[in-house]
Amino acid sequence: MKAIWNNKVIAESNDTIVIERNHYFPHESINKEFFKASELHSVCPWKGTASYYTIEVDGKENKDAAWFYPEVSELAKGIKNYVAFWRGVTIED
Repeated sequence: MKAIWNNKVIAESNDTIVIERNHYFPHESINKEFFKASELHSVCPWKGTASYYTIEVDGKENKDAAWFYPEVSELAKGIKNYVAFWRGVTIED
């Protein structure tokens, strides 16, 4: 699977996990040059507290377009530190 934004592959893995129709990519599969930490956090009642990344590609910014759970509940332990995307990031096979 590939995560693509602004015509660049920002993550690629054969080991994604699908939860609630989102592909979660292993943290080591993201192209770190395109990611910067965000101050945003949100809480999912069953997964835990999410942290976010802003994606920057070729001078364009996609604010808070990736999220991950550095600490998760027991129910979500399989996606600890896996990264998912939204806000125009496309996922392709």
